[in-house]
Amino acid sequence: MNRRIKKPSVVYTFVSNLIFNVLGVSMILCGITCGLLAISLYLVFFYAPTEQVMGDVQRIFYFHVSSAWIAFLAFFLVMAASIKYLRTNQRKWDVFAYASAEIGILFCTVVLLTGPVWAKPAWNVWWTWDLRLTTTLVLWLMYMGYLLLRKYVEGERGAKYAAVFGIIAFLDVPFVYFSIRVWRTQHPAPVIMGGEGAGLAPEMLTTLLVCVITFMFLFAYLLQHRIAIISIQDELEELRRTIAEREQDMRKDILIENENFIIEDYTFKEYQKKL
Repeated sequence: MNRRIKKPSVVYTFVSNLIFNVLGVSMILCGITCGLLAISLYLVFFYAPTEQVMGDVQRIFYFHVSSAWIAFLAFFLVMAASIKYLRTNQRKWDVFAYASAEIGILFCTVVLLTGPVWAKPAWNVWWTWDLRLTTTLVLWLMYMGYLLLRKYVEGERGAKYAAVFGIIAFLDVPFVYFSIRVWRTQHPAPVIMGGEGAGLAPEMLTTLLVCVITFMFLFAYLLQHRIAIISIQDELEELRRTIAEREQDMRKDILIENENFIIEDYTFKEYQKKL
């Protein structure tokens, strides 16, 4: 029997995705991000003035705050995509939420790592259970729980559980944001829209805004790559299922065609007896 299996379209999809990622949007985002990173580093270390009280350690501020804002953006997108997934049950929104959560965790980790480096010379401690620090740590733990839920609960049920959890976890973001605006904490007061006496020197504000834009492009670049990787993984899994189903069908056809034949399985000892 000579059955020809149709070549699956996943191969062509894989190649087209690869070409798109290398030569398309990915290259553009990569170029813009690299250029902005170079500009940001110059502004942080050479253009922005040295803060009078904290000195050069204050320059961590530009990376610390930018990472926090992008983490908030990523978690907001997780919530929005999760709501959309629960309403439409479309896989693309689940993939978008999953990828955004992973990258949001990355930026939130940068926040938690740069914070203590700044806190040590400023407060003389690496960590304190300040309200802003504690709520940020809780936020990080919640989205790590989101990723664990996605890992250990498979299929559509896991995706829906994670979507609900991603929506609930976002409720901690307003607590993190307003923790230093409503309550008095050890964490420095906000310098943007922080009320009377707040504000940044024009050079500092320009540097911060450029860093935020840079990290936003970096987020978009990473998100686009992560979504492409998940899509390719889905296509490969679909290919495995297709091959397995075709092999099952072929076995059934072979059994039907040979049902009139008697096939005996001989061992070596049985063969000697026959002789």
